[in-house]
Amino acid sequence: MLTQTQKKTAESIINLFETDEVLGDYSKVTLIAGDTGHLTFGRSQTTLGSGNLYELVRRYCDNGGARFGARLAPWLPRLEASDRDLDDDLKLQNLLRASADDPVMRDSQDAFFDEFYWQPAAGAAEREGITSALGVAVVYDSHVQGSWLRMRTRTNAEVGKLTAAGEQQWLQAYVATRRAWLASNTNKALRPTVYRMDAFRRLMDQGYWDLELPLVVRDKEISQNSLSGLPPHCYAGPQPGTRPLALESPLPRGLDVRLVQLGLSDRGIDVKADGIFGRTTMSLIREYQAAQGLPVTDVADVNLIVQLTA
Repeated sequence: MLTQTQKKTAESIINLFETDEVLGDYSKVTLIAGDTGHLTFGRSQTTLGSGNLYELVRRYCDNGGARFGARLAPWLPRLEASDRDLDDDLKLQNLLRASADDPVMRDSQDAFFDEFYWQPAAGAAEREGITSALGVAVVYDSHVQGSWLRMRTRTNAEVGKLTAAGEQQWLQAYVATRRAWLASNTNKALRPTVYRMDAFRRLMDQGYWDLELPLVVRDKEISQNSLSGLPPHCYAGPQPGTRPLALESPLPRGLDVRLVQLGLSDRGIDVKADGIFGRTTMSLIREYQAAQGLPVTDVADVNLIVQLTA
Protein backbone atom coordinates (compact mmCIF):
# COMPACT_ATOMS: atom_id res chain seq x y z
CA MET A 1 0.00 0.00 0.00
CA LEU A 2 1.43 3.37 -1.03
CA THR A 3 1.95 6.19 1.42
CA GLN A 4 0.14 9.45 0.75
CA THR A 5 3.42 11.02 -0.38
CA GLN A 6 4.09 8.15 -2.79
CA LYS A 7 0.56 8.53 -4.20
CA LYS A 8 1.02 12.28 -4.68
CA THR A 9 4.40 11.67 -6.31
CA ALA A 10 2.94 9.10 -8.72
CA GLU A 11 0.13 11.50 -9.58
CA SER A 12 2.60 14.34 -10.08
CA ILE A 13 4.54 12.30 -12.65
CA ILE A 14 1.41 11.89 -14.74
CA ASN A 15 0.58 15.56 -14.12
CA LEU A 16 3.92 16.40 -15.73
CA PHE A 17 3.13 14.15 -18.68
CA GLU A 18 -0.30 15.71 -19.13
CA THR A 19 0.24 19.40 -18.34
CA ASP A 20 3.98 19.86 -17.67
CA GLU A 21 3.23 20.91 -14.07
CA VAL A 22 4.03 18.98 -10.88
CA LEU A 23 0.68 19.81 -9.29
CA GLY A 24 -1.09 19.67 -12.62
CA ASP A 25 -2.66 22.56 -14.49
CA TYR A 26 -6.28 22.56 -13.40
CA SER A 27 -7.07 25.32 -15.91
CA LYS A 28 -5.44 23.78 -18.97
CA VAL A 29 -7.59 23.53 -22.08
CA THR A 30 -6.05 21.57 -24.94
CA LEU A 31 -7.00 20.56 -28.45
CA ILE A 32 -4.56 18.34 -30.35
CA ALA A 33 -5.12 17.81 -34.05
CA GLY A 34 -6.16 14.23 -34.69
CA ASP A 35 -6.82 13.44 -31.03
CA THR A 36 -9.97 11.33 -30.74
CA GLY A 37 -10.59 12.83 -27.30
CA HIS A 38 -11.16 16.25 -28.88
CA LEU A 39 -11.43 19.10 -26.34
CA THR A 40 -9.60 18.25 -23.11
CA PHE A 41 -9.51 20.02 -19.77
CA GLY A 42 -7.96 19.94 -16.36
CA ARG A 43 -5.26 18.40 -14.24
CA SER A 44 -5.32 15.06 -16.01
CA GLN A 45 -6.83 16.30 -19.26
CA THR A 46 -10.27 14.69 -19.28
CA THR A 47 -11.83 14.61 -22.72
CA LEU A 48 -14.99 15.62 -24.53
CA GLY A 49 -14.90 12.55 -26.76
CA SER A 50 -14.89 10.07 -23.86
CA GLY A 51 -17.84 11.73 -22.14
CA ASN A 52 -15.71 12.32 -19.05
CA LEU A 53 -15.59 16.09 -19.54
CA TYR A 54 -19.37 16.12 -19.30
CA GLU A 55 -19.27 14.00 -16.16
CA LEU A 56 -16.68 16.25 -14.50
CA VAL A 57 -18.57 19.46 -15.30
CA ARG A 58 -21.90 17.89 -14.24
CA ARG A 59 -20.48 16.95 -10.86
CA TYR A 60 -19.08 20.43 -10.42
CA CYS A 61 -22.39 22.06 -11.34
CA ASP A 62 -24.22 19.79 -8.88
CA ASN A 63 -22.21 21.31 -6.01
CA GLY A 64 -24.20 24.17 -4.53
CA GLY A 65 -21.00 26.06 -3.74
CA ALA A 66 -19.68 26.02 -7.32
CA ARG A 67 -18.87 29.61 -8.26
CA PHE A 68 -19.33 29.01 -11.99
CA GLY A 69 -21.95 26.28 -11.74
CA ALA A 70 -24.84 28.39 -13.02
CA ARG A 71 -22.76 29.61 -15.95
CA LEU A 72 -21.53 26.17 -16.95
CA ALA A 73 -24.87 24.35 -16.51
CA PRO A 74 -26.31 25.51 -19.88
CA TRP A 75 -23.38 23.81 -21.63
CA LEU A 76 -24.16 20.39 -20.13
CA PRO A 77 -26.46 19.11 -22.93
CA ARG A 78 -23.83 19.81 -25.58
CA LEU A 79 -21.09 18.31 -23.42
CA GLU A 80 -23.21 15.21 -22.86
CA ALA A 81 -23.72 14.91 -26.62
CA SER A 82 -19.94 15.26 -27.16
CA ASP A 83 -20.69 18.12 -29.56
CA ARG A 84 -17.51 18.47 -31.64
CA ASP A 85 -18.29 22.14 -32.29
CA LEU A 86 -17.24 22.75 -28.67
CA ASP A 87 -13.66 22.11 -29.75
CA ASP A 88 -13.57 25.67 -31.08
CA ASP A 89 -15.92 27.39 -28.64
CA LEU A 90 -13.82 30.05 -26.93
CA LYS A 91 -16.57 31.05 -24.48
CA LEU A 92 -16.77 27.54 -23.04
CA GLN A 93 -13.00 27.20 -22.94
CA ASN A 94 -12.68 30.48 -21.03
CA LEU A 95 -15.33 29.39 -18.56
CA LEU A 96 -13.44 26.16 -17.96
CA ARG A 97 -10.20 28.07 -17.43
CA ALA A 98 -11.85 30.44 -14.98
CA SER A 99 -13.53 27.61 -13.07
CA ALA A 100 -10.10 26.31 -12.05
CA ASP A 101 -9.72 29.34 -9.76
CA ASP A 102 -12.61 27.91 -7.73
CA PRO A 103 -11.41 25.46 -5.05
CA VAL A 104 -14.65 23.54 -5.64
CA MET A 105 -13.57 22.78 -9.22
CA ARG A 106 -10.10 21.74 -8.11
CA ASP A 107 -11.62 19.44 -5.48
CA SER A 108 -14.05 18.11 -8.11
CA GLN A 109 -11.17 17.33 -10.44
CA ASP A 110 -9.20 15.60 -7.69
CA ALA A 111 -12.17 13.46 -6.68
CA PHE A 112 -13.07 12.70 -10.30
CA PHE A 113 -9.57 11.66 -11.36
CA ASP A 114 -9.16 9.60 -8.20
CA GLU A 115 -12.40 7.71 -8.86
CA PHE A 116 -12.06 7.26 -12.62
CA TYR A 117 -8.30 6.72 -12.94
CA TRP A 118 -6.36 6.27 -9.70
CA GLN A 119 -8.61 3.75 -7.95
CA PRO A 120 -9.02 1.49 -11.02
CA ALA A 121 -5.27 1.67 -11.63
CA ALA A 122 -4.41 0.86 -8.01
CA GLY A 123 -6.85 -2.07 -8.12
CA ALA A 124 -5.34 -3.35 -11.38
CA ALA A 125 -1.82 -3.08 -9.95
CA GLU A 126 -2.84 -4.99 -6.83
CA ARG A 127 -4.46 -7.78 -8.86
CA GLU A 128 -1.32 -8.02 -10.97
CA GLY A 129 0.91 -8.26 -7.89
CA ILE A 130 2.60 -4.89 -8.40
CA THR A 131 3.71 -3.42 -5.08
CA SER A 132 6.29 -0.76 -5.98
CA ALA A 133 5.22 2.89 -6.08
CA LEU A 134 6.84 3.30 -9.49
CA GLY A 135 4.98 0.25 -10.79
CA VAL A 136 1.65 1.65 -9.64
CA ALA A 137 2.56 4.94 -11.38
CA VAL A 138 3.15 3.03 -14.63
CA VAL A 139 -0.27 1.36 -14.36
CA TYR A 140 -1.90 4.70 -13.48
CA ASP A 141 -0.35 6.33 -16.54
CA SER A 142 -1.75 3.56 -18.72
CA HIS A 143 -5.23 4.09 -17.28
CA VAL A 144 -5.01 7.82 -17.97
CA GLN A 145 -3.66 7.39 -21.50
CA GLY A 146 -5.48 4.11 -22.20
CA SER A 147 -4.83 0.52 -23.36
CA TRP A 148 -3.59 -0.96 -20.08
CA LEU A 149 -5.21 -4.36 -20.66
CA ARG A 150 -3.94 -4.64 -24.24
CA MET A 151 -0.36 -3.80 -23.24
CA ARG A 152 -0.50 -6.09 -20.20
CA THR A 153 -1.63 -8.98 -22.40
CA ARG A 154 1.08 -8.25 -24.95
CA THR A 155 3.76 -8.11 -22.25
CA ASN A 156 2.58 -11.40 -20.74
CA ALA A 157 2.86 -13.00 -24.16
CA GLU A 158 6.41 -11.71 -24.59
CA VAL A 159 7.99 -12.34 -21.17
CA GLY A 160 5.43 -14.29 -19.16
CA LYS A 161 3.32 -13.18 -16.23
CA LEU A 162 4.70 -10.93 -13.50
CA THR A 163 4.73 -13.74 -10.92
CA ALA A 164 7.17 -15.67 -13.08
CA ALA A 165 9.24 -12.83 -14.52
CA GLY A 166 9.56 -10.79 -11.33
CA GLU A 167 8.07 -7.36 -10.77
CA GLN A 168 10.96 -5.15 -11.87
CA GLN A 169 11.79 -7.23 -14.94
CA TRP A 170 8.12 -7.40 -15.96
CA LEU A 171 7.61 -3.66 -15.58
CA GLN A 172 10.74 -2.93 -17.62
CA ALA A 173 9.38 -5.20 -20.35
CA TYR A 174 5.95 -3.58 -20.09
CA VAL A 175 7.43 -0.08 -20.54
CA ALA A 176 9.44 -1.27 -23.56
CA THR A 177 6.35 -2.94 -25.06
CA ARG A 178 4.21 0.13 -24.52
CA ARG A 179 6.89 2.40 -25.96
CA ALA A 180 7.03 0.34 -29.15
CA TRP A 181 3.24 0.44 -29.40
CA LEU A 182 3.15 4.22 -28.97
CA ALA A 183 5.98 4.82 -31.42
CA SER A 184 4.21 2.98 -34.24
CA ASN A 185 0.62 3.78 -33.31
CA THR A 186 -1.86 4.35 -36.11
CA ASN A 187 -2.97 7.43 -34.18
CA LYS A 188 -0.13 9.79 -35.05
CA ALA A 189 -0.96 12.03 -32.09
CA LEU A 190 0.19 9.24 -29.75
CA ARG A 191 3.62 8.74 -31.29
CA PRO A 192 5.33 11.71 -29.65
CA THR A 193 4.16 10.50 -26.24
CA VAL A 194 6.91 7.88 -26.09
CA TYR A 195 8.57 10.40 -23.74
CA ARG A 196 6.31 9.00 -21.02
CA MET A 197 7.92 5.56 -21.28
CA ASP A 198 11.38 7.09 -21.59
CA ALA A 199 10.80 8.94 -18.32
CA PHE A 200 9.68 5.75 -16.57
CA ARG A 201 12.66 3.84 -17.91
CA ARG A 202 15.05 6.49 -16.54
CA LEU A 203 13.43 6.24 -13.11
CA MET A 204 13.79 2.45 -13.26
CA ASP A 205 17.42 2.68 -14.32
CA GLN A 206 18.07 5.04 -11.40
CA GLY A 207 16.40 2.67 -8.95
CA TYR A 208 13.52 4.95 -7.94
CA TRP A 209 11.14 2.07 -7.37
CA ASP A 210 9.82 3.58 -4.14
CA LEU A 211 9.60 7.10 -5.63
CA GLU A 212 11.63 8.54 -2.78
CA LEU A 213 11.92 12.33 -2.91
CA PRO A 214 13.35 14.47 -4.30
CA LEU A 215 13.49 13.32 -7.90
CA VAL A 216 13.44 14.93 -11.34
CA VAL A 217 11.02 14.08 -14.16
CA ARG A 218 11.07 15.93 -17.48
CA ASP A 219 13.43 18.52 -16.00
CA LYS A 220 11.01 19.35 -13.17
CA GLU A 221 11.78 18.75 -9.51
CA ILE A 222 9.31 16.73 -7.49
CA SER A 223 9.89 17.41 -3.80
CA GLN A 224 7.92 18.11 -0.65
CA ASN A 225 8.18 21.79 -1.51
CA SER A 226 6.93 21.46 -5.10
CA LEU A 227 4.05 19.24 -3.97
CA SER A 228 2.61 22.00 -1.77
CA GLY A 229 1.07 25.39 -2.46
CA LEU A 230 -1.48 26.78 -4.92
CA PRO A 231 -1.41 25.01 -8.30
CA PRO A 232 0.01 27.03 -11.21
CA HIS A 233 -2.29 29.22 -13.31
CA CYS A 234 -4.90 29.31 -10.52
CA TYR A 235 -5.70 32.57 -8.77
CA ALA A 236 -7.12 33.25 -5.32
CA GLY A 237 -7.10 37.07 -5.73
CA PRO A 238 -7.10 40.01 -6.01
CA GLN A 239 -10.86 40.40 -6.02
CA PRO A 240 -12.35 42.41 -8.93
CA GLY A 241 -12.55 46.14 -8.26
CA THR A 242 -9.82 46.26 -5.64
CA ARG A 243 -7.32 47.78 -8.10
CA PRO A 244 -7.27 49.35 -11.55
CA LEU A 245 -5.62 47.29 -14.28
CA ALA A 246 -3.04 48.73 -16.62
CA LEU A 247 -0.09 47.51 -18.65
CA GLU A 248 2.97 47.48 -16.40
CA SER A 249 6.00 45.39 -15.58
CA PRO A 250 5.65 42.77 -14.30
CA LEU A 251 2.35 42.17 -16.04
CA PRO A 252 -0.64 42.16 -13.65
CA ARG A 253 -1.94 38.68 -13.00
CA GLY A 254 -4.77 37.38 -10.90
CA LEU A 255 -8.40 36.55 -10.36
CA ASP A 256 -9.55 40.07 -11.25
CA VAL A 257 -7.74 39.93 -14.60
CA ARG A 258 -9.23 36.51 -15.38
CA LEU A 259 -12.76 37.70 -14.60
CA VAL A 260 -12.33 40.85 -16.69
CA GLN A 261 -11.21 38.67 -19.60
CA LEU A 262 -14.16 36.35 -19.00
CA GLY A 263 -16.47 39.36 -19.09
CA LEU A 264 -15.03 40.37 -22.45
CA SER A 265 -15.44 36.80 -23.70
CA ASP A 266 -19.07 36.75 -22.58
CA ARG A 267 -19.60 39.84 -24.74
CA GLY A 268 -18.32 38.07 -27.83
CA ILE A 269 -14.78 39.43 -27.72
CA ASP A 270 -12.03 37.05 -28.84
CA VAL A 271 -9.79 36.87 -25.77
CA LYS A 272 -8.08 34.06 -23.89
CA ALA A 273 -8.92 34.18 -20.19
CA ASP A 274 -5.44 33.35 -18.92
CA GLY A 275 -5.42 35.82 -16.01
CA ILE A 276 -2.57 37.90 -17.47
CA PHE A 277 -3.13 41.58 -18.35
CA GLY A 278 -0.89 41.92 -21.38
CA ARG A 279 -0.97 44.05 -24.50
CA THR A 280 -3.71 42.02 -26.16
CA THR A 281 -6.05 42.42 -23.19
CA MET A 282 -5.25 46.13 -22.98
CA SER A 283 -6.03 46.59 -26.70
CA LEU A 284 -9.32 44.75 -26.30
CA ILE A 285 -10.21 46.95 -23.32
CA ARG A 286 -9.59 50.02 -25.47
CA GLU A 287 -11.80 48.60 -28.24
CA TYR A 288 -14.53 47.83 -25.72
CA GLN A 289 -14.32 51.34 -24.27
CA ALA A 290 -14.66 52.85 -27.76
CA ALA A 291 -17.62 50.61 -28.63
CA GLN A 292 -19.40 51.57 -25.41
CA GLY A 293 -18.78 55.30 -25.83
CA LEU A 294 -16.47 55.37 -22.82
CA PRO A 295 -13.24 57.37 -22.54
CA VAL A 296 -10.57 55.35 -24.34
CA THR A 297 -7.66 54.86 -21.98
CA ASP A 298 -4.93 52.36 -21.29
CA VAL A 299 -6.50 51.57 -17.94
CA ALA A 300 -9.40 49.40 -16.84
CA ASP A 301 -10.65 51.46 -13.93
CA VAL A 302 -12.66 50.09 -11.05
CA ASN A 303 -16.00 51.10 -12.60
CA LEU A 304 -15.21 49.29 -15.85
CA ILE A 305 -13.99 46.23 -13.99
CA VAL A 306 -17.20 46.08 -11.96
CA GLN A 307 -19.24 46.42 -15.18
CA LEU A 308 -17.37 43.58 -16.89
CA THR A 309 -17.43 41.24 -13.91
CA ALA A 310 -20.98 41.86 -12.68
